[in-house]
Amino acid sequence: MVSSFEAPDSAAPAGSDVRLSGRPVIGRPGDGGGPHVSGRNSHVYAALDLGTNNCRLLIARPAREGFRIIDAFSRIVRLGEGLTQSGRLGQGAIDRTLAALEVCRTKMENRSVTRVRLIATEACRIAINGPDFIARVREEVGLSLEVVDRETEAHLAASGCAALADDQAEGVVLFDIGGGSSEIVWLSRPKVQTHGHDVNGDAGMRGRVRMWASLQLGVVTIAERFGGIDVSAETYERMVQHVSAELAPFLERTASELRCGRFHLLGTSGTVTTIAGVHLGLLRYDRRQVDGLWMDDAEVSQAIGRLQTMTYADRVANGCIGPERADLVLAGCAIFDAIRRAFPADRVRIADRGLREGILMQMMSADRVWSHLRL
Repeated sequence: MVSSFEAPDSAAPAGSDVRLSGRPVIGRPGDGGGPHVSGRNSHVYAALDLGTNNCRLLIARPAREGFRIIDAFSRIVRLGEGLTQSGRLGQGAIDRTLAALEVCRTKMENRSVTRVRLIATEACRIAINGPDFIARVREEVGLSLEVVDRETEAHLAASGCAALADDQAEGVVLFDIGGGSSEIVWLSRPKVQTHGHDVNGDAGMRGRVRMWASLQLGVVTIAERFGGIDVSAETYERMVQHVSAELAPFLERTASELRCGRFHLLGTSGTVTTIAGVHLGLLRYDRRQVDGLWMDDAEVSQAIGRLQTMTYADRVANGCIGPERADLVLAGCAIFDAIRRAFPADRVRIADRGLREGILMQMMSADRVWSHLRL
């Protein structure tokens, strides 16, 4: 049982299957993430995603149809708090993040992790003091973070979620609403049945990605610009229009893509999992009921409408939102609504999985662990 879950959009609990400083530094480039252990299936894998809003970790072992989560951690750190105004990571945000990363390091040590990839995204990409922060993490925590570009982030999100796409759909729009950036990907139909993981590895996934874009906006940046506590209908519409303008170039690029009868949206983020939880009427968030859930367009509209009618206090008290996300969830809904307007679809599939799962899938695919397990 994992005791360190602190956000309602946490990943699978330990034991779940996912189908589809002076101390040694963990994650040094070229060292394989840890000591060499003979045998493809002897590794314990870890994937860390440090975003603008969250710090998330998954630790897993390969399984025949994907991998089994043995530990996980998710904490809202708001690393990018105030970044759009100052251009810098604030000291309070840095302190919160360092504390969360210490927990992650301890978990990796306790689980004897041998293969890692530790990524940082938008906040560290754009902050003036981002390189200094990365150096401080390495020196004080002993973790070597890799600041990935937006294309890599989009492909990792696709790798982590693609198993939930309808194999019969000629086109799927996958989106990942983050804290400081939002990735959107046009996925084509797979050429082979993946059975829960990409049998062709990263090359196979890249073959499915027809187009992608990374919008330099997310729930933190939108909430800081427009407000997130008291959001009127007029303010909400301004949010949607702002996101729609940023989305327009990608919409134009995909105008000629096929919208077949089974076309659908595939969303991953705290926003979409929260909407799913509200739709289901969950008193407390439950990933088992949310990951893979299909919602039709009317159900999404009803859930977002319900969120819009909630007061800030109502959102704080809601078991699928809580105080850490109460001022961000409507900004996420506005981003989602802009995507829905750009790409009308009868249905959306909800994914409580994403970058970390994509990292794990890519590392295991590179190690050919599933070929080994089938022997």
